[in-house]
Amino acid sequence: MAQAGSVYPPLEDRPVKETICLFDVDETLTPARRAASPQMLQLLSALRHKCAIGYVGGSDLIKQQEQLGTPAINVTSLFDFCFAENGLTAFRLGQPLASASFIGWLGEDKYKQMVNFCLRYISEIDCPVKRGTFIEFRNGMINISPIGRNATVQERLDFNKFDDEHQIRQKFVAALKEKFPDFGLTFSIGGQISFDVFPTGWDKTYCLQHLEHEKEISGVNYKTIHFFGDKTHKGGNDYEIYEDSRTIGHAVNSPEDTMKAVRELYAL
Repeated sequence: MAQAGSVYPPLEDRPVKETICLFDVDETLTPARRAASPQMLQLLSALRHKCAIGYVGGSDLIKQQEQLGTPAINVTSLFDFCFAENGLTAFRLGQPLASASFIGWLGEDKYKQMVNFCLRYISEIDCPVKRGTFIEFRNGMINISPIGRNATVQERLDFNKFDDEHQIRQKFVAALKEKFPDFGLTFSIGGQISFDVFPTGWDKTYCLQHLEHEKEISGVNYKTIHFFGDKTHKGGNDYEIYEDSRTIGHAVNSPEDTMKAVRELYAL
């Protein structure tokens, strides 16, 4: 995929005009927190010759590099647009775009109140195992995991089943909404073990403003924005962008499902 990078047409010369395909990461391009398959990367490369491509994920760029890039290939070279942390950290053709700060928006005092509440709440959750990194601070949000983000793949799968039965994350979110109703925050459940917390409006639709600015840079006006994601139900972290009037939403439930949808859409 990287070798073909030098021969991709400029954005304004892609055969399918004014069109971009945007993808969620976990369970859309890759298994949760694991690497994309060679078949997926080959398909994305073929798609990139037809139209612009990008991804939008809640995780930080380091995790997306681990899942989509390689030690020798930077993830920002594999997509036209890379939107980490819902687009609060963004790259266009490998170059960084303007970023925003969660802590700067919320303020240290409110942030500490919420973190202290979360740590107390997590201490009282009874789940099968607990690992490390229960609260992960990111540039544009925080990610909260009742089991801890250091859980193994099997522990993630086990917790996900446990959560389906006991609604651990849903109850946690409800408690936060009740405790901090005036903080202006959105709580979005995604992946297998955690949920994101960010200012209202800083969901995955945040990245669309970068695409709107493209017409000022290259003259391309992205009138057709296909979005592929697995957490498209209300409360899922793909819901807002999936339902947004500016996008055409495609609900998928695995990387294989994504590949099937892309092949059908573009005869690849």
